[in-house]
Parts: sequence; C-alpha cells; structure tokens
Amino acid sequence: MKALGIDIGGSGIKGAPVDVITGETLTERFRIPTPQPATPQAVAEIVRKVVEHYQWTGPIGCAYPGVVRSGMIESAANVDASWIGTNGPELLEEATECPVTMINDVDAAGIAEMAFGAGAGRTDVVMMLTFGTGIGSAMFVNGVLAPNTEFGHLEFNGMEAEHYAASRVHEELNLSYEEWGARVGEFLRHLQKLFSPDLFILGGGISKYFSKFAHMLEVPTQVEQATFRNQAGIIGAALVGIPSNLAGLASS
Repeated sequence: MKALGIDIGGSGIKGAPVDVITGETLTERFRIPTPQPATPQAVAEIVRKVVEHYQWTGPIGCAYPGVVRSGMIESAANVDASWIGTNGPELLEEATECPVTMINDVDAAGIAEMAFGAGAGRTDVVMMLTFGTGIGSAMFVNGVLAPNTEFGHLEFNGMEAEHYAASRVHEELNLSYEEWGARVGEFLRHLQKLFSPDLFILGGGISKYFSKFAHMLEVPTQVEQATFRNQAGIIGAALVGIPSNLAGLASS
C-alpha cells in the first residue's frame, strides 16, 4: 500500500512515495524551493510539479506548516497569510486530480515517529518537538494524536518560546550547542510541569547534532532523538493519505 507524502515548508516543498505498511520511502525525495510569496495558488502549482515528477495518480498526504482543522487552514506562520480560510485538500485536489488529505506538519512528523520511529509502541504521553525557524509540537496520549498543539507559541521567559529556543536563535545569537541546549532544557522542564509527558522526541534539522547538546537538557523525562529527522513530515503525511492505515493516530 503506497501514498505520496508531501511536506510544505517555508523554504522548500518536498515529497516522496512511501510504503505506508513499513514507513519506508520508495525513492529519493524530490524538492522544489517554496515560491515567494507562498500563496495558495503558487504552492499548489509546486505540489502539482512534485506529483507530476512521480507521475503519481494515487492518494496524497500533505503536511502543512500551520493549524489544519477538517481540511481548513487556520494559521500561516511561514507561508502567505492568504492561506487562512483556504480549504487545503480541495485546492490541492483541483491542482493534482488526486485525493488529498492535509495535516499540520509536526503532527505528521509525530505520526511517523509514533508509527515507526522513536515513539513506536509507546502507549503513554509522548511529546514531539521540532526545532527550526520556530518550534513545532505534536502530543500523543495512549497513541492518539491531540492535533494542532503549537506549543512553540507558549509564553516563556517573557516571549514566545520559539523566540527563545528555536534553532534559529542558536544561529542568530551565535550560541554554542551547550548554551542553546540549556535553553531547550529550560523549555522542556516548563513543558514537563504543564503536561507531565513520559517521553520527549526532538526533531528538526538541528537534531542531527543531538549528541552535542543532549547533556545540557537536564530534564527528568526520557528524551530521544527523532529517527526520521527531515523525512518525518513526508512519511507521516503519506500515512495520513490513507487514514484507514493510522489505527487512531490522527484525525484531519
């Protein structure tokens, strides 16, 4: 059973066919830079090109960088504001002539990790966090997704948490991995007090350097590096493309 997973990001739109039974990508991913401005029609055109690249005619799951509720887009942090109020699946189905399901991008990444990665088999409270331009989040309770959590926008130290501990801050302030890791640890301890998770999974591009900052986290909760890193959104989106395969992990 296969689906095409597509991950819409602020800098790139990438996709690959995925075996939804094993979670394996079946080819190298194909990536096109995100158009600027990233309006719905401009992004839909790039998605169409990804679909044409694979000559795809089956189901598509699409990860979107914002809140998605019953297919309706409710936020647009890293794409054009005109996305808000758009019916995402309807737009992309018109562009691709394929059935499309959409989900928040970090929810998609979390689904991949829960199905095949660092959270596989867990039935307690698991929180996935991705660190990039902002901080994305996904939370699972007994294997079931609580969608669109957006914990990166929680107020923390007088600002939004992602302005304090996103990997962008590590670069902009020229912090060492230890200095940045200490900030992440502060935020994890804050989340621990609020939600009492049993496992944190850390993803995003900077997660490949996990060994350089893990010792600075100092949180009384298990913390694991994400298994799929930047592929997680593609894999999770593909799983969402065939909802009957999810066994309750997500709703969209």
